[in-house]
Amino acid sequence: MRARIIAVGTRPPSWVREACDDYTRRLGPRLKLTLVEIEPGQRSAGQSPRKAIEAEARKLMTALRPDEWVVALDERGTQMSTRQLADWLDGRMREGADLAFLIGGPDGLAAEVLARSDTSLSLSRLTLPHALARVVLAEQLYRAVSILTHHPYHRD
Repeated sequence: MRARIIAVGTRPPSWVREACDDYTRRLGPRLKLTLVEIEPGQRSAGQSPRKAIEAEARKLMTALRPDEWVVALDERGTQMSTRQLADWLDGRMREGADLAFLIGGPDGLAAEVLARSDTSLSLSRLTLPHALARVVLAEQLYRAVSILTHHPYHRD
C-alpha cells in the first residue's frame, strides 16, 4: 500500500524533513510513504487570502490521483485515538486503496478540496504549525503500522 502526504509549503525547517524521512524509512515496505510539497499561494499583507487558497486548491486537486482515498487534515475533522487510527488504516489496507493525506496552507483547505476528500481527520484540538503536522502525521502512521504488525514501538 502507498500513502502520500501532500502538503502546502516547500521550505520546512530541516528538522521536519529529517523527522519525516526517518518515519518513512521506518515504515519500509508495509506502507510506502512519500511527501509531495505544493507551492503556497501568493499572500499579501492586508488582503484576503482567498486567491491564495484557490491557487493552493487547484494545485492540490491536480496532485491527486483518481483512485486515492483522500484524507483532508482539518481542525474540524474526526479525532481518533492511535488505536482507532490503526483500525482505520487496517481497513484501508484491506481495501487496497492508496491514500493521500492533504495538509493545507496557513489558511486551511478550500471547500472544494474538503468536498473531494473521502474523510477529514483532526490530529489534535490544538492548532499545530503545518510543518509540525507533517511530522505528527508521519509518526502516527508509523505507530499505527507498528500496532498492526505487533511491533513493540507502541505501548498502551
